[in-house]
Amino acid sequence: MKILNKYFITIIFLTSTFVFAQPQFTELGSRVGAFSRIGFGARGIAMGNAMSAVINGELVSYYNPAVTVFQNNNSVLTGYSFLSIDRNLNFLSFSRRFDFYSKKDSLVENLKPRNSAGVSIGVINAGVSNIDGRDNNGLPTGELSTSENQFYLALANRFSDKLSIGITAKFYYYKLFEEISTTNLGVDIGAIYKINDQFTVALAVIDINSKYKWDTGPVYDKDGVITEDKFPVLKKLGVSYLNKTIGLLVSLEFENSSAETNILRAGVEFNIYEGLYLRGGIDQFNFSNTDWPVRPSLGFSFYKSFGNFVVGADYAFVIEQYSNADRHIIGVTFNF
Repeated sequence: MKILNKYFITIIFLTSTFVFAQPQFTELGSRVGAFSRIGFGARGIAMGNAMSAVINGELVSYYNPAVTVFQNNNSVLTGYSFLSIDRNLNFLSFSRRFDFYSKKDSLVENLKPRNSAGVSIGVINAGVSNIDGRDNNGLPTGELSTSENQFYLALANRFSDKLSIGITAKFYYYKLFEEISTTNLGVDIGAIYKINDQFTVALAVIDINSKYKWDTGPVYDKDGVITEDKFPVLKKLGVSYLNKTIGLLVSLEFENSSAETNILRAGVEFNIYEGLYLRGGIDQFNFSNTDWPVRPSLGFSFYKSFGNFVVGADYAFVIEQYSNADRHIIGVTFNF
């Protein structure tokens, strides 16, 4: 039975690790925690994930924990991804801004708040299902699956009209096999500086202390080992430009990682009609590796108001190299 368990664990580990990864020359894709770097939701993915400096529309702290102080009303975002090779990737988030007034100021209508805070909670779920389990004789033993999850809580504060700073606590839980799982707590830190009503710059450091620690003792007994796999630490610099007159949003982002990658991202969003937004983006343009597969994306959203309640439908399409199908991400957004 121990031999069969060893066989199952090896197959699951190889399958769940590499189906989310590109070939080895894509350094970040082959590193641990790749599912957490794919993006969050249809809007962000459609804009090439160049979202660290975007402070307009529906916001999530995934890209920068400091953005939540700019969220209008309460926002709930859901997303589901259609992926090949029996993979799944799902999103859920809730964001809210809190405005603070003094007692005297609260009596004055249309007065800007003295301070704002933001909170965001959410989860990213990924995994592989329908893994064909076999014993050493090649006989079926049933289907196997894996589950990789990130739960996060982000807090941000707006210290002035121009500056906001935020921090995210991220709890990772990876269920690899019946007796093999791991948990860890990582941290993101971000800041946003609003130059004016059009230009915004941002800084963020992602996945500080994030890692997986594995103990195979429950299966291998005395032959088990303890190993530690650290997530790449990402350092981002972003800038965004908003032209409300023509409904144009443009964003750029540069990311340096501890995996020795230097990636450029770009995204654009155009409000062509009331409630209708078209988007496009480029992700994974790596200055450090000319063989890196650039990942273009397209998408759209349509929002409809029902009094103070707004419902949005989101879609993104991403070309996925080295796969028999491309990525399709759909989502529903609620603002109230």
